[in-house]
Amino acid sequence: MDRTLAQAFPDAHCELDFTTPLELAVATILSAQCTDVRVNMTTPALFARYRSARDYAEANRAELEEFIRPTGFYRNKTSSLIGLGQALVEKYDGVLPHKLEQLVELPGIGRKTANVILGNAFGVPGITVDTHFGRLVRRWGWTDEEDPVKVEKIVGELIERKDWTMLSHRVIFHGRRVCHARKPACGACVLAKDCPSFGTGPTDPVTAAKLIKGPETEHLLELVGL
Repeated sequence: MDRTLAQAFPDAHCELDFTTPLELAVATILSAQCTDVRVNMTTPALFARYRSARDYAEANRAELEEFIRPTGFYRNKTSSLIGLGQALVEKYDGVLPHKLEQLVELPGIGRKTANVILGNAFGVPGITVDTHFGRLVRRWGWTDEEDPVKVEKIVGELIERKDWTMLSHRVIFHGRRVCHARKPACGACVLAKDCPSFGTGPTDPVTAAKLIKGPETEHLLELVGL
């Protein structure tokens, strides 16, 4: 199934825009309960104003809240960003560390966020168990665990470590574009013959094809002969 997803999404990648590890950490914090598209609309002005960990550490709370208000839960996220900046200045000379155990101790950064940062900013393989990833691997019968840490461990034993980051991207791409939560495009899915949950969504190819989203739609439909 992973090889099939690699054919379906050869350009799968982190859909948050960033140029530095710190920017990715900030964008990932902002992505909680928010779409990547909305985050990417918000971060250009934010990153132009706040360029370093110290900038966040010394930020005016009201000003920072206004910058990130469109992403929702902006008061909590502001606390996380200021706390992150302060912790980085105090403990790491303003530089984001690149070890999981250090990242998860920072404000606003849980295991999922840490794996996003490791895999995409530092090239350290990591499995990102977000809502899409957890939903799909359970749908596929890879695991029935709900706990993200257990899901990460079980899936990590199924797939070579070097492929963990790309697997995460492919699964998340598939979840956003094809295997939707309420109405997956089963009849137009490249994984149809391997999926134990085939039939959860419409199986008629023409009906299913209308459910596929994203710039890869034409390519995905070609792969299933539509």
